[in-house]
Amino acid sequence: MGDGVISHQAVLLEETINQLSIRKDGLYVDGTFGRGGHCGEILKHLAPEGRLLAIDRDPEAVRVGESLASHDARFLIEHETFGRLRSFLKKHGVFGKVNGILLDLGVSSPQLEDARRGFSFRLDGPLDMRMNPDDSQSAGEWLNSAVEKEIAQVLFRFGEERAARRIARAIVTRRAERPLESTVELAQLVESVVPRRPGSKHPATQTFQAIRIFINRELDELRNALSEAVDALAVGGRLCVISFHSLEDRIVKRFLRDNSRVDPALARLPVVPKSAEPRLRLPAKAIRTSASEIDKNPRARSATLRVGERLL
Repeated sequence: MGDGVISHQAVLLEETINQLSIRKDGLYVDGTFGRGGHCGEILKHLAPEGRLLAIDRDPEAVRVGESLASHDARFLIEHETFGRLRSFLKKHGVFGKVNGILLDLGVSSPQLEDARRGFSFRLDGPLDMRMNPDDSQSAGEWLNSAVEKEIAQVLFRFGEERAARRIARAIVTRRAERPLESTVELAQLVESVVPRRPGSKHPATQTFQAIRIFINRELDELRNALSEAVDALAVGGRLCVISFHSLEDRIVKRFLRDNSRVDPALARLPVVPKSAEPRLRLPAKAIRTSASEIDKNPRARSATLRVGERLL
């Protein structure tokens, strides 16, 4: 893919390319460039007249993408969140004309593997967790100022953490002595109140997930992106979404289901109004990673790809 693109294993790569059903002269959008694994493969399927637009909320990812854009006229990348697809695509005059949109959700491997970003409980770094480091509030700033009840609610809602109240109480007690500053401090604190069971995942996994989702408003961004993506597609265009945990996947599944059937309130009418007709069809069932891919890339274990194709 050229200089500047870091080696990174794109999840469900072959399956995603197949489901995008790429036209050589088509227009495609990657709402989560990351390190360009999916983009590089999409570009291989495009003729000179094809176009690929990408966005990412992480400035480091955008810098990597700009190196690719500098020597491929078919490709363009900008610093933006995928929750603002409409404004991004309208600016480029292509809203409603897109043949395929990809959203690869969650945190990328390069973000996880950079201790300075504070995403991983396995690496000692600052409690940051912002996908865009220029956003206002870091995880540490929030944890050291939020009330106990709010912390517990975030851990339960976004991490489905059963011990949310216990962990929140421990955080508030600990910060009264001195502020929480590092990822390892937080991970050890969680482990002290939620003991690790043999063979199970680290006790801090759901806590870190919850705080990251909350700080980055990930689920709100996803809901906005799904709605705007359908409007952005041309008829026959496809939306492919890769999710990594049940909260994301539930939102995607329900959205695709609701938009692929007649409005239940109007379904019994003799003639269904055009406005109530399904906007999408579902060309494939949920696609999950194969055992061989999981062997090569354990992070892919929980990935699920869902696809919708625009009808109207």
